[in-house]
Amino acid sequence: MKILITGGTGFIGTAIASVLLEKGHYIVATGTSPRPDSVSHDRFRFIQADTAREGPWQAELEDVDGVINLAGRSIMGRWTKRYKKEIYDSRVLTTSNVVDALAVHRGTFLCSASAVGYYGDRGDDILTESEPPGKNYLAQVGQDWEEEALRAEEHGIRTVVMRFGIVLGKGGGALEKMIPAFRMFVGGPLGDGSQWFPWIHLQDVVSACLYVIGNQHLKGTFNFCSPNPVRNRKLAKTLGRVLGVPAVMPSPKLMLRLALGEAASTLFDSLRVVPEKLLNSGFSFKYPELEDAIRQIAQ
Repeated sequence: MKILITGGTGFIGTAIASVLLEKGHYIVATGTSPRPDSVSHDRFRFIQADTAREGPWQAELEDVDGVINLAGRSIMGRWTKRYKKEIYDSRVLTTSNVVDALAVHRGTFLCSASAVGYYGDRGDDILTESEPPGKNYLAQVGQDWEEEALRAEEHGIRTVVMRFGIVLGKGGGALEKMIPAFRMFVGGPLGDGSQWFPWIHLQDVVSACLYVIGNQHLKGTFNFCSPNPVRNRKLAKTLGRVLGVPAVMPSPKLMLRLALGEAASTLFDSLRVVPEKLLNSGFSFKYPELEDAIRQIAQ
């Protein structure tokens, strides 16, 4: 197959592209940065483009077999009015542009990213795919993001929305920032650590993405997260145990709010998300338990 991946040179995109190339597929990846050196293959082609804007990159959709839509600015930064617009546009407008092009060229599938932030801050509620959206900023972004993706169904395109939890893996993601802090003995829970932390190992993200692509009866929204979410304090304790360092120094809310502004609120949202639809469809996680996942990443 020939597959276009928006955001195809990021942490998740690179991992998915690499496995697809190993399986003999052709990959066209888009990104806003200059050509990366993370993927080098004769069946890999990179296009530098701002996919939040219409442009020549959309012509690439004329003969693809499907699209994996991963584009989106990081939410971890100070949320100025301008940056919040970039977070929104990079997700929602990119998805709109992809769907508009696919509506003409009829790609066979669209796997489009979303995030568990769709649910908002929900305390101890168990969150399956049938739960309604939350009401904060990221929840609104998630709703609009998913609505644009699901428009593709109106054009006969099989559509899967992937609501990602926090992705843990080597070479990027949340642990890339957390592990150095713990090794310097300044790691610990965020606030009181009672908030639920929905996580997933990068290898399971890749496997689940290939799984939904390969099973053509699957469509709609899927939570891409481990079946075993943990409280933030358990994350800190487990990471400390694996690294052999104490994990008792909490990060006060006030300090994080001073450093990150409004974005700090995402660190304290409680999201007890479970992947009900993936499990019911027969998908098997390689890393369902947090400690096993962290040990694999930290070794």
